[in-house]
Amino acid sequence: MISFISGIVKFKGKSYVTVLTSSGVGYEVNVTTSFLAEVKIGEELEIYTYLKVAETALELFGFRNLEEKTFFELLISVKGLGPRGALNILALGSLDEIQDAIGRGDVSYLTQVSGIGRKTAERLVVELKNKIGKTLKSSLDSDEKIGDKLSDVVEALVAMGHSKEEAREIVKSLDVGDKTVEELLKMALTRNT
Repeated sequence: MISFISGIVKFKGKSYVTVLTSSGVGYEVNVTTSFLAEVKIGEELEIYTYLKVAETALELFGFRNLEEKTFFELLISVKGLGPRGALNILALGSLDEIQDAIGRGDVSYLTQVSGIGRKTAERLVVELKNKIGKTLKSSLDSDEKIGDKLSDVVEALVAMGHSKEEAREIVKSLDVGDKTVEELLKMALTRNT
């Protein structure tokens, strides 16, 4: 199983990147359009992967972080939804937005994806709603645990264009002490550059 790849981006296709590892092997990895837009040729890339094994081919699907990969695996556990459909769902928005839509039973949000019809979207909601609810609750609990100051910093980072997951990762390393929200935000921004 290939679960993680680190290397240099050698090529970008319409829906994939080719990553050249230090061993000299290039891997073609299918990614979301938003991830593809962030990646630059020649840059170092660390990417979590899911390997799909079929009779005629091996396909790699890549993700920014472990949470995205875990959610992808949850999506493909739904009958009738394959890896490409799951990848297209991930391209709809942030994990929080997608999980929220599933948690609310928003079928119309999910049918925006090419190849996802009403029946598949309804099946997704039915099969994942309870699982997503637990994920959303733990997400809210973690916000409460990091405190009001850090929640404000997370919100500010999201307003500046970071995903909620990125903002949380940045904030986790901050030492709150008696610092103000402004001081914490400055620290977060300097650590992110």
